Amino acid sequence: MIAQYNFNIKNMKKIAFVFMKITHGTSSGREGLDTLLATSALTENIGVFFISDGVCQLLAQQNSKKLLARDYISTYKLLSLYDINTCYICKEDLEARGLSTDSTFVLPATIIPANRLRRNLAKYDIILTF
Repeated sequence: MIAQYNFNIKNMKKIAFVFMKITHGTSSGREGLDTLLATSALTENIGVFFISDGVCQLLAQQNSKKLLARDYISTYKLLSLYDINTCYICKEDLEARGLSTDSTFVLPATIIPANRLRRNLAKYDIILTF
């Protein structure tokens, strides 16, 4: 017997992905991005947040070859194809790392103050941190 499921998109959980780690220091960013893309097949209620060292995940023109690492940063450009359009970068965390709102990012994201970012993050049912 095959089980039948009736999915109601209105009742699906809202899932936030929070990227907190530097780009190529660990595999966390790559694994988070893979999980994000896989999850997009299950729900449209996804938000992506870049805080702390995670603000570096979106910086353009990174050279992963010098570290002998896979260039996964360009994959962020595909998020809109997966209907993932809610992306936030913490303004204070950018500034703390010598970056600004004028920095070049691989993905259009909304740069907002930390207090507003926390309010937006609180609207999600599930928070996954990478």
